[in-house]
Amino acid sequence: MDLKHLHTFLVASKTLNFTKTAAKLQYAQSSVTAHIKSLEQELATPLFERLGKRLVLTHAGQQLKGYAQQIIHLTAEAQTMIQSEEKTGTITIGAQESQCTYRLPTLLKSFKDQYPLVNLIFKPAHSDERATESLLNGEVDLAFIMDVNKPNPYLKTKSLLQEKLRLVAAPSHPMRSKSAVLPEDLREETILFTEKGCSYRTMFEQIVNAHHVSPRNTLEFISIEAIKKCVIANIGVALLPEMTVAEEVKTGSLIALNWSVRMPTLTTQMAIHKNKSQTPQLNDFIHLTEEYFNNSLIYEG
Repeated sequence: MDLKHLHTFLVASKTLNFTKTAAKLQYAQSSVTAHIKSLEQELATPLFERLGKRLVLTHAGQQLKGYAQQIIHLTAEAQTMIQSEEKTGTITIGAQESQCTYRLPTLLKSFKDQYPLVNLIFKPAHSDERATESLLNGEVDLAFIMDVNKPNPYLKTKSLLQEKLRLVAAPSHPMRSKSAVLPEDLREETILFTEKGCSYRTMFEQIVNAHHVSPRNTLEFISIEAIKKCVIANIGVALLPEMTVAEEVKTGSLIALNWSVRMPTLTTQMAIHKNKSQTPQLNDFIHLTEEYFNNSLIYEG
């Protein structure tokens, strides 16, 4: 049954006058008559009858009135619940530790202020390859990827911020005073790497290998914080995003070496699957992210 027809029927059941019903609903009287006739044909029974000049409900009309009230009430309730649902739900985000720790907390606070009932779930993406894989498999709604720009036919990406890399060491490290640190200078060094698949680790390895340098020793960590602690303890050197070491360089617990090699441009990107259905809250998260990073670009100048 058509909801519009049921609504017309309910108004007519109260006014018991098609002319008044048409005026109340701002319909032509012929439309009111057509709505009632459509219901009567569908139910195969009259809903109104004329007793002289009076219009009254038939027994079937009395029965339909109760059901019509329930149907319209439940429809309105469902619409209210679904519309309120737009401010609940879950957004699953893939991101590396560095993004979660240093880039996203302020953004997440702003979003949660607007959508306190939306659950944000972070899935660790220890490499950019893993973040891309999670998007393609539908495991996450959105991912933050820190890499060089690599077009993918299945993803929509938005470049947010160019990232600087710093080769860091302990303040007492012998290379602290070198005016330029070359790949060859790392031959006898211990290099502290992030996990395989990490974009800047891959860049670093490619540059070192291109200069036919094999470091004396390498250590691999999942945690950037663990790498920094080991560098501070003078176990070795590490190439890390500037945002992750800015505080330690500022306080002097780490120093940025004069790494002489020009690195490829590393960009923080926001990515979603091209076929991903975007809920209103996901759309708002995307727009808020773009605004946040635009402000970051202005700030970082």
